[in-house]
Amino acid sequence: MAFSGAVSVPAECRLVPDTAVNLLSDAAAMGYNRFMERAAYRIIDANFNRAREAARLMEEYCRFALNSTRLSSQAKELRHALCAAAGSLDAARLIAARNTAGDVGMSIKVQGQLGRAELRDCLTAACRRLTESLRALAEVLRTVNPATAETIEKLRYSAYTLEKEIIICSEVREKFKSVRLYVVITADLPVDVIRLADNCVAGGADCIQLRAKAMNDDSVFALAVELVKKCKDAGVLCIINDRVDIAAAAGADGVHLGQTDLPLSQARKLESVPLILGKSTHSPAELHTAIAQGADYVALGPVFATDTKPDVQAVGLDYLEQGLAATDAAGIGHAAIGGITPENINDVLRIGARTIAVCSAVCGSREPWQMCRLLKQLIIDAQR
Repeated sequence: MAFSGAVSVPAECRLVPDTAVNLLSDAAAMGYNRFMERAAYRIIDANFNRAREAARLMEEYCRFALNSTRLSSQAKELRHALCAAAGSLDAARLIAARNTAGDVGMSIKVQGQLGRAELRDCLTAACRRLTESLRALAEVLRTVNPATAETIEKLRYSAYTLEKEIIICSEVREKFKSVRLYVVITADLPVDVIRLADNCVAGGADCIQLRAKAMNDDSVFALAVELVKKCKDAGVLCIINDRVDIAAAAGADGVHLGQTDLPLSQARKLESVPLILGKSTHSPAELHTAIAQGADYVALGPVFATDTKPDVQAVGLDYLEQGLAATDAAGIGHAAIGGITPENINDVLRIGARTIAVCSAVCGSREPWQMCRLLKQLIIDAQR
């Protein structure tokens, strides 16, 4: 069957010249690029918000749970640096890219993702959320603002360090918080140290410090290992005097440092697990330095004259009262120490001391366990 006349070809089926094809391809590419750029800004906006929220929670934890001015300040500085980095971007483009209602992630739920049994769980989640968000930001920002991406990358490493400090602070301060009677054992013979430790445990001591300056290193280490085991079995904290290396190697709970010992910042670098770091202080200047350097507790004394440290002048109750106010404000522990006996302990307890450290009163007693029991009871009675 034949047809005559011109055939009408629909417009959409006609061949398009090469120039028109190129124009359409360019338009499609431009549309795709705008879409991907918008997606990038959506990712950046979401993760900036997520990171700021996480940093705020970490800051609040440091402020209200740890009561730590130092860590609160670090968290706040990180949050402000994050906000400054966000400020280097085009705020209008970030806001324009936001599409909360159209975010498919809003409906995605993972079982247990919102589970929080205690405040520490909130902290853990915030720490993870912060570093994850910073990593996402650093990656995506490289496509739109490489300079800001570098800033975010540095903040990510700062966040890892801050997380470590918060966790260490939280763990070790929680452990020391329950200490009421703290006994410093000074003896030159291992057999005497173990005998005294047994008495202290039996008498209710909460923490025992090994102070063995006259022994050689291998003897101190062997003794520390034995003492640590004894203390762990009894649920008593074990602190090693001066020697961070021995404390870490023996698995002790912490180390106590004097004014001429290793700086706290260096001691922290040697720990394989979080250690309670204590510092002796004899003046307001030493106290404020110890707090600023991150001590977990400070020894305040000697409150009264003591034969244990005859070359150190007694600081009296006034300094103890100042120290209690400063440590409470900083959220760290304290130990009133120096010449404290059953006869004067109530003077110390009356001004608010919660942790009492003794040495001669117990180590020089004929019945160390009875002395521990008496001192512990006096502390408990005063704090009821």
